[in-house]
Amino acid sequence: MKILLTNDDGVYADGITDLATVLSANGHYVTVAAPDRERSASGHAITLHDPLRALKIKRSSLPDLTVYSVNGTPADCVKLAIEKLLDFEPDLIISGINHGPNLGLEILYSGTVSAAIEGSMLGFPSLAVSMNYTEESDFKKAAEYIVDLLDSDKILVDDKNLLLNINFPVEINDEADIVITKLGKSLYIDSFVEREDPFGNKYFWLNGSNKKLKDDNTDISEYLKGNISITPLKIDLTDNQQFKFLSKNFPKKIKLKNKDLNLESRQISEK
Repeated sequence: MKILLTNDDGVYADGITDLATVLSANGHYVTVAAPDRERSASGHAITLHDPLRALKIKRSSLPDLTVYSVNGTPADCVKLAIEKLLDFEPDLIISGINHGPNLGLEILYSGTVSAAIEGSMLGFPSLAVSMNYTEESDFKKAAEYIVDLLDSDKILVDDKNLLLNINFPVEINDEADIVITKLGKSLYIDSFVEREDPFGNKYFWLNGSNKKLKDDNTDISEYLKGNISITPLKIDLTDNQQFKFLSKNFPKKIKLKNKDLNLESRQISEK
């Protein structure tokens, strides 16, 4: 397969390096286009007011691969690679392996997942791959699972709309199940810690603590049990139930009680 790799941890991160190494060693044609620095929690941001630069770099750990370092976001990397950098059309786009999980509604903040979403928006099957990160994390073992998935499941290349969010636990062993899951809500309880700088000015630092969660077969609960979670995603955020209700009940036109009000407001704003 011809595969585009990206991430949000940066082009030199261990996760993307190990994934590229394992995919290439198993016969896949891999090109890397990733941010020049860490872009975690960048969401689906794209760069509009600054030029994007893509530098082709040499990485001693990836001597045979084409690697681009991009001064943009993960979504930028995918858009730029598809339109300008690649001399082929990829069979698959993979974002990761991320250093840490991307679970529940927190995927909306994730640069890793957003890069995969961008790939899907452009019409390519896409995977977001994350792993609980410690100094003992074995990204290569997670990468081998991805290779097995590509070899065993033809649906990954046949379905252009396929968008999967995959999360690995910190330890991958033969007892871990691969579970198809729904999105949970949140792994953390967010809170802001208030502090004071040396000049007496207040500042705030976002902090989070783990929630007590029930076993509800979501991506979060399966991940906490040590299983590998695979969640199929879709981009369409339309609330179809509300769409049907509003289409039937919402007024077709808005009647202004004071027709001169709009003109008066405009005149005040112009002054």
